[in-house]
Amino acid sequence: METKKGHTANSSSAPISVFCDITSAVRSPCCTILENISDGVFTIDSEKRITSFNRAAEIITGFNQSETIGQYCFDVFRADICEKNCALDLTLSSQKPQINLLARIISKNGDPKPIRLSTSILRNEKSNAIGAVETFRDVSELEALRRRADRRFTSEDIVGQHPKMNEIISFLPDIAESGSAVLIEGPTGSGKELIARAIHQLSLRKNKPFIAVNCAALPDSLLESELFGYVRGAFTGATQNKPGRFQLAHKGTLFLDEISNTSLNFQADLLRVLEEGRITPLGGTQAVGVDVRIVAASNAEMGRLIQEGKIRQDLYYRLNVVKINLPALRERKQDIPLLMDHFIRQFNLRKERDIQGVSAEVLAFLMDHPFPGNVRELENIIEFAFIACKGPVIDLAHLPRELVEGRSTVPDYLPEDDRMEAEKILMMLARYPNNRSDVARVLGISRTTLWRKMKKYGFLDTGNET
Repeated sequence: METKKGHTANSSSAPISVFCDITSAVRSPCCTILENISDGVFTIDSEKRITSFNRAAEIITGFNQSETIGQYCFDVFRADICEKNCALDLTLSSQKPQINLLARIISKNGDPKPIRLSTSILRNEKSNAIGAVETFRDVSELEALRRRADRRFTSEDIVGQHPKMNEIISFLPDIAESGSAVLIEGPTGSGKELIARAIHQLSLRKNKPFIAVNCAALPDSLLESELFGYVRGAFTGATQNKPGRFQLAHKGTLFLDEISNTSLNFQADLLRVLEEGRITPLGGTQAVGVDVRIVAASNAEMGRLIQEGKIRQDLYYRLNVVKINLPALRERKQDIPLLMDHFIRQFNLRKERDIQGVSAEVLAFLMDHPFPGNVRELENIIEFAFIACKGPVIDLAHLPRELVEGRSTVPDYLPEDDRMEAEKILMMLARYPNNRSDVARVLGISRTTLWRKMKKYGFLDTGNET
């Protein structure tokens, strides 16, 4: 590799340690390589002014080369390590490389962007230090994937530009900092747990546990033992003490999903714990203090449930210090293309694929779909498409068959809420065409209720009764 006189290329995995002026009119082979690699590369002089800036650096930061040459590097990158622990400062002072450090820069358009960087010293032909070189790469998608795998979501993982979503996202840091109880209302699949985890990660409790409990999945007796724990001998099979979710979430956050599905008796016990900050394990006689932030969620409007006598008013006011109302996906359809791109990027990384996007027909189809399952349904549709699609573009043929075939048979005259229910029933009938019992089970209703709804929507000729 050709370099300036007196310089040699470093062939090891250490950072680039060769001085290469890519602003020169005569391009050397070294410069050509630097201009065509995917990693950003820039060099600085001893005063930390940028002397070269390759094409990948332009793409990652959003700054053109002409805007950066001669500028201080910290004015261009605005990284979170610039003021303290600057990798280039450490390299210039110690003349030792810094390897694979994680930092966060601010791009030209103001977006935060995580990068991995390495730095090395630059020397002249007399081996005197004349500056430093930094290589870096954008790891936004990898960091997002890692957070998803660890379920450590932040507000950056919440996708949407609808005014309601922008309002929620902008308010999340203040909510998180307050430490107050939070009530999240929104339909199933709209992302309530994602919001709850983001609140936790933005709060001072982020290094403590986040414990999630689906209150709808357990009967009262099991829910109490799950939340409050039990002592040995409390009931048959209790062979040892077991801490409850409140204790496991001590100093952290406890997420109570579908709180609206609990009984009034359980709500009274929960209210007592929230007011006293102490729990008594089942079978125990000694109360235990707990310091837990509560984030609760409901897929039904809690105010209406109070009027119906299903929710205690005093518990509602205890939980409803801050309320977040998540819109259904059908109410923010402008976010569907953004969410599709988001899921495609995620599945490309997870499945090592290179799908570029969806066809115009798929986009039009999904923009017109009512999405009874909300964001979760869209994610499942894209994941299915990744299985069926073998090329670079997702087409209608790659969507679930029941989704496409069942679309046109829902009566147009139905009110919107009935249309949503009819779409969901029709999808399940297509998925289980020969077994109405499975359809009723998945929908969470009885066979009699299913038959009544099918008669209402004119579906009695769909599928075979078994």
